[in-house]
Order: sequence, then C-alpha cells, then structure tokens
Amino acid sequence: MATAYHNLSSYDPASVPNGEDMRVGIVVSEWNENITKAMLDGAYNTLRKHGVKEENILIDFVPGSFELIFGAKHLVENKEIDAVITIGSVIRGDTPHFDYVCSGVTQGIADMNIRYDIPFIFGLLTTDDMQQAEERAGGKHGNKGDECAITALKMIDFYRRNLEE
Repeated sequence: MATAYHNLSSYDPASVPNGEDMRVGIVVSEWNENITKAMLDGAYNTLRKHGVKEENILIDFVPGSFELIFGAKHLVENKEIDAVITIGSVIRGDTPHFDYVCSGVTQGIADMNIRYDIPFIFGLLTTDDMQQAEERAGGKHGNKGDECAITALKMIDFYRRNLEE
C-alpha cells in the first residue's frame, strides 16, 4: 500500500505555487461525515496556508460519494473556478455496493478531467474499514485533504503555465 511509504500530508512547501489568485471548489460527501469533515478541514487549511483567499474557496455538500460527480459538474458549470476537489469516503461492506460506487466515482471524475478545461482532484478514500479511513483523514498516515489541496494548486499552475507556451 502506497500510503505506508508516504505520509499524505508530507510535501515540500517550496514546491507549491502561491494560490493568491486561484479559486477552488470543494465538493464534499456527507456520508462518513467524521472522515469527510476531517478531509475538508485539511484541504481548506492547506489552501489557506498557500495563499488562497477565504472567499475563493467554494464549498458545497452532496449526500454521498456517488453524487460527487454531479456536484463537481454543477460547480464547474455555475461558478468561476480553477479546480474542483472532490472529497468522499467509501468503506468496504458486505455487499458489492463498495465496488460499484468506487468504480463509478473514479470513472466520473476521470471523465470530468477530459470534458472540462480545469483539473478535478480525486479525493475519494476507498478503505476496507473505518480505522484505515481515520488513519488517512488526519491520523497516522496524514490527511488526504492536504494532498488534494496541494494537487489542486499544482495542477492549476500546470494548466496556466501550459496555456502561456
């Protein structure tokens, strides 16, 4: 497992672009709220730490992880934003529901990256149990929300740099 070798909150701050002129949308699943709230806090605090203004962080909520796709699409089509971070948590259960939700969200977010000219950041935790989720939402493996925020800032910068060339 990759997270065992890399803390999700570890990064070189000097490698992160300044987000002062960036607008970021965050769509958060209400399902497994204790996990997604912690991830949202990580993403929000990391964006602020790197210069994104409070008024330029647009946060909205959807009922579950599958709805992240529609929420992300709605944000990009109705708000002026430079990236969308999707935050959700799906924990394996006794039925194949886990597989369908994870696969659908993965494909949906990938499709958004192809359809639109802004980055959609995949912040869906897919864990076997609650402990694994907690370890990745501010626990011993760091916070996936931090990682998503850094990825958003770097991808916005990547896009802008490649527009200029």
